[in-house]
Amino acid sequence: MEVLESVVVGAGQAGLSASYHLARRGIAHVVLDADDAPGGAWQHRWDSLTVHDVHGVAALPDSSTPAMDAAAQANAAVPAYFAAYERDHGLPVERPVRVDRVRHADGGEEGLLVVEAGDRSWTTHTLVNATGTWSHPFVPHYPGVETFAGPQWHTAGYPGAEAFRGLRTVVVGGGASAVQLLGEIALVTDTLWVTRRPPVWRTDDFTPEVGRAVVALVEDRVRRGLPPASVVSVTGLALREQERAAEALGAYERHPVFASLEPTGVRWADGTFEPADAILWATGFRPAVNHLAPLRLRSAAGGIQLDGTTAVADPRVQLVGYGPSASTIGANRAGRTAARGVASWLDREREAVTA
Repeated sequence: MEVLESVVVGAGQAGLSASYHLARRGIAHVVLDADDAPGGAWQHRWDSLTVHDVHGVAALPDSSTPAMDAAAQANAAVPAYFAAYERDHGLPVERPVRVDRVRHADGGEEGLLVVEAGDRSWTTHTLVNATGTWSHPFVPHYPGVETFAGPQWHTAGYPGAEAFRGLRTVVVGGGASAVQLLGEIALVTDTLWVTRRPPVWRTDDFTPEVGRAVVALVEDRVRRGLPPASVVSVTGLALREQERAAEALGAYERHPVFASLEPTGVRWADGTFEPADAILWATGFRPAVNHLAPLRLRSAAGGIQLDGTTAVADPRVQLVGYGPSASTIGANRAGRTAARGVASWLDREREAVTA
């Protein structure tokens, strides 16, 4: 039986960064990616999202920031960069491999780990989980949601603004994706924006210093074992130039969340009713970590407690693309930190064998 020194699950930015740093340290590993092609979650973003819209992409380790046409589709330009990076650095990516679960081998909690995907499995000393959030969209439940007669989409399956033409649309969610998609949909139909809390609009520039402060806030949550807040949730919202037309139409007039849905609309607790033909759930994502359930990593506070990227409950496991590294702001640094954590665990194992 081949025993790897590490297995990386996921080949997005954080996973590729981790693989690069593992390879530099000479750590034998494989990267298992669920997608058919390189690009991580970027390949699934909506067509109207451009490179300019995402403020560029942080360069991967040992790679200069790629020159990308600002008007290019992000879901094509970024995957092309990732594909070239995998090839140029010879990263050991296998795809498509959708991991079902990770469990303890017969040696128990201090022994090896087994990564299972269908009828295949990999035995490893350590794991770097880099599955991010995109594959785990979150839709809250409201009474009557199953009775709503019109189409319902989540951001993850956004079909483009034309699909909403002529359909009075309720957009639910207070994040950047809700703001961006309202900017498109409001130009082709009547919209209603609802959020749980009033939006916080950012008036200052998003400088590197601001980015680091934001990451520090999210890091504090995962250090205490709390469920991670998204980086975007603490940066505030800002309108881009292409959203000014929607603003002029009143698209960003916020309403509190309704109490229930009915076949032809939504109703608030005070009895107020608004007709609606479609719902867009821009309600975010949750960490895609269900396959780690057999390892019992969650703390009593509901999240996975981390020391850097190391799971406190099981130091064989590193999490990147989780909490503060679930964005381009912290993904590269997390990959380097995770490789260091893997190396540290392997050193401990060797010392134990020698002793």
